[in-house]
Amino acid sequence: MRLKNNPYALYLLSLPFILAVRYSGGDLFSWAVYNTLFYFALPLVLAYALGFERGELGVRVGALKEYRWALLLFIASLPLSIYGATLPEMKAYYPIFDFSGPLDFLLKELAVGAIMFAHEAFYRGILLFPLARRNEWLGILAQDVPYALVHIGKPGIEVPYSFVAGIVFAKLDLRAGSFLPSFLLHWLGAVLFDVLCVLL
Repeated sequence: MRLKNNPYALYLLSLPFILAVRYSGGDLFSWAVYNTLFYFALPLVLAYALGFERGELGVRVGALKEYRWALLLFIASLPLSIYGATLPEMKAYYPIFDFSGPLDFLLKELAVGAIMFAHEAFYRGILLFPLARRNEWLGILAQDVPYALVHIGKPGIEVPYSFVAGIVFAKLDLRAGSFLPSFLLHWLGAVLFDVLCVLL
């Protein structure tokens, strides 16, 4: 099998990074470092070694006009977020960190942002874009199945929800030519949800 610029090779060689993240330990800030390393830095090095460029991986700003869809989806998701934040199993799980005050909360949400940046770069960038150039739905489903599976262990509703969200995020990012819209949508939605879980 030819490895150079081969999206299938990139996909298969990237899958072990999921396990590396899954079994990394430590506190929230350590986890942010592990995610950045195994979901962003090393996969990017691998992709470069295989001959891919940043733009081919969705690692760029992309079409700014398409970011409006992220904003619209954020607004549309508000009722669901408010409802979800009232569910006992969600309130017991989120936020995923303890905090001592507003500044500590903010710093930890920034760490969550780093984690989500790496997640979106990996699933909606490095795994998605090269395969989607061959076959859009192959790329979408190939990144979405492992993305949904890594949510096992979280509140039960998150696995099917993340599967649907992964498809929506992928379509959004392919339109924009960048993983950044789904990152912004995912992170800002998560921050809002954490705030709601604390306040409601």
